Amino acid sequence: MRAYRVLIPAVALLASCSPSGRSEAQPQLVEPAPRALPASALAVRQSFAPVVRRVAPAVVNISSKRMVRTQVDPFFQLFGLGAPRDRVEGSLGSGVIVRSDGVIITNNHVVAGGQEITVALNDRREFPAKILLADARTDLAVLKIDVPGERLPVLAIDDRGDNQVGDLVLAVGDPFGVGQTVTNGIISALNRTDPSGAPDSGAYIQTDAAINPGNSGGALVDMDGNLIGVNSFILSQSGGSSGVGFAIPAPVVRRIVETALGGAHAFVRPWLGARLQSVNPDIAKALGLATPTGALVADVWPGGAAAQGGLKQGDVVTGVDGKAVTDAASLNYAISTHKTGETAKLAVRRAKGVETLTVRAEPPPTSPPRDERVIAGRNPFQGATVVNLSPAVAEEVGVDPFGAKGVMVLKTGSGAAQQVGLRPGDIIRQVNGRAIKTTGDLAGAVSVPARIWQVVVERGGQQIAVTLQA
Repeated sequence: MRAYRVLIPAVALLASCSPSGRSEAQPQLVEPAPRALPASALAVRQSFAPVVRRVAPAVVNISSKRMVRTQVDPFFQLFGLGAPRDRVEGSLGSGVIVRSDGVIITNNHVVAGGQEITVALNDRREFPAKILLADARTDLAVLKIDVPGERLPVLAIDDRGDNQVGDLVLAVGDPFGVGQTVTNGIISALNRTDPSGAPDSGAYIQTDAAINPGNSGGALVDMDGNLIGVNSFILSQSGGSSGVGFAIPAPVVRRIVETALGGAHAFVRPWLGARLQSVNPDIAKALGLATPTGALVADVWPGGAAAQGGLKQGDVVTGVDGKAVTDAASLNYAISTHKTGETAKLAVRRAKGVETLTVRAEPPPTSPPRDERVIAGRNPFQGATVVNLSPAVAEEVGVDPFGAKGVMVLKTGSGAAQQVGLRPGDIIRQVNGRAIKTTGDLAGAVSVPARIWQVVVERGGQQIAVTLQA
């Protein structure tokens, strides 16, 4: 049987709503205490209770509610039977308090689409929460609850990156909505990529600590009680824990939290500006490498961070800031953990040996300008939201910046664009023989009335030509 990637909030139907809280900025994030490994086998066998007592008060339950319209079978509507109804649907997950004035980190998929979010503390008190920042690609969201005059227990975010395979860990959360639960295990692997193939998904912490529905957004902590990861998803054939769970590592968590506390509402990842390919055994053999490890530079964006730092096509990046690069995803991850303006030292293998290059962490270029538009009028694109593709937009929507240029459909709306079968992600290449390179080109092309529309779009790397009648 096939194992599936399972996001792990507990889902429920709910009935009531509550208002959002106000935001206050106060204390700083807590720094982790020095790491202390067990000194003996006896120490390993001792109770986890001291760690749990320290950690448990900072782990919370999160419920998210949203209104969903239930559609009725059109057959019954013909006879006036039934009508669309609204119902409240929700999900349950976990979260971690990371600042004492009520700043909480959780998974984005726990709160995505939520119109009301409620946080229940370990002492059962409940507070409405507001979203400070939500990022779907990292699957992290930062929430804020108001606790005037009170300092809540927190967990320190340990982003030092000194975790090792075999380290003992605890997973704390609210599985199945039964109440706070603690499970233990070890770090099974580090720097895991998402088995589903999601881009830039390197460096997950894999653990065999039991993680079940409702654990999403909960804490993965070490034996010092520091937060080393946020539990996110599992691989399972049954939907329950099979001992293969994945947590988002603390360096990513800290970057998201600090971005939110800085007032930003979106997380902008530094962009290397290079198309990368993981070194496999065939590439390693062709390049004369002893082992198939590292990231091969297949292309460099003109004027990007890689180009400015001296990176060239054919280089193999083997390390970042003294840490090994195992594949393309781990290199992208390492760059993304830097703040804009910071520098990173790359170990690069070339014909003459290994060289060290310095690249600056910079956001992806925004050229050409975004120029987002909603197409109106009597034409096949009516109702579609379109945008000019730049590296910034490509990173935002998760497509290859090197291969995607032109005008992309972001949304189809409810007009003709949806009816003719356009999809988000389609790239518009031609309209009635006219090449479309910008949203301005598209607006000009559809402003000319026509009875027949000949359209060429690119979808999944293939061009599709269709003829439509007005």
